[in-house]
Amino acid sequence: MEKVSDKNSVKVIELLSPRASALKLKVITGKKGLSKEIKVPRIQKPGLALSGFFNYLHSDRIQILGKSELSFLRSHNRTKQREIIENICLHHITCFIISNNRKPPAELENQASKRGIPLLKTSLPTADVIDKITAFLGDLFAPSTVIHGALLDINGLGTLIIGTSGIGKSECALELIAKGHRLVSDDVVEIKRLEGNVLLGSGPELIRHHMEIRGLGVINIKDLFGVAFIMDSKEIGLMIKLERWSREAAYDRLGLEEYTYKILDVEVPLIRMPVAPGRNISMLVEVASRHHLLKLKGHFSAREFVKNVGEKIRANTRKEEKKSQEP
Repeated sequence: MEKVSDKNSVKVIELLSPRASALKLKVITGKKGLSKEIKVPRIQKPGLALSGFFNYLHSDRIQILGKSELSFLRSHNRTKQREIIENICLHHITCFIISNNRKPPAELENQASKRGIPLLKTSLPTADVIDKITAFLGDLFAPSTVIHGALLDINGLGTLIIGTSGIGKSECALELIAKGHRLVSDDVVEIKRLEGNVLLGSGPELIRHHMEIRGLGVINIKDLFGVAFIMDSKEIGLMIKLERWSREAAYDRLGLEEYTYKILDVEVPLIRMPVAPGRNISMLVEVASRHHLLKLKGHFSAREFVKNVGEKIRANTRKEEKKSQEP
């Protein structure tokens, strides 16, 4: 696993990047402040600050101005508007965003331009822009790491296959794709920890939908199999570690032992899969994923088997004891 990345700030200009196109933002004024840093992945509506209460005004957050905020400003004469806006801008605001393509007061434009505060607008309603910006910033601020492996969607379960170089991860993944499962990323898997300890895996844009197979070279899964066999991202629910078979190693024969693998402080269920000549690894990985889905539904085959065997042994023991007590 590579070093964990934990982003502490995002420049305002990133809100205007192609990846943020869903925000539909345009610059009204304050371009020289686009390098300002957003340090908290949450927005704020400065309602109390407009009335002069600044205790809870967070300058390192995006300030959203919707219908109610702009209506409040316009309810005052221009002198009072200037006073309110100047007082807010004195708190080194990072960025203002106006929703619904509303026209900002002239004094807000003047102060934003004068102080280098980016003033942006969007056609989105206030609730939508809040949701989309929160999600966008949450993704950018999310702790992340990189793992070498192959991530697939197997029957709806995000399954990450790991193991030493040359163990057969890519070949196993290719067989699974040929069986109808979907590729998320091969070789390099970028992982982010989202809210709720959700681990979301994806592939770097440059190699997305591609695989490197020894003897074949680089192949494009989208071109070979079609769009139904690829995904851009998937929540990771299971990890399978391919290990070279060793006579000395102790392997779980019943499946009672449960292992985990820690990624970004989140424990992920792990299955250790021995690799040896004659073993159909792709089939075993597919069955392991199906079996894990059953466990998530409360059906643990190994425990049920041991329980049934135990009950049978106890029943036979009682029967033998009863027989021994007969005259």
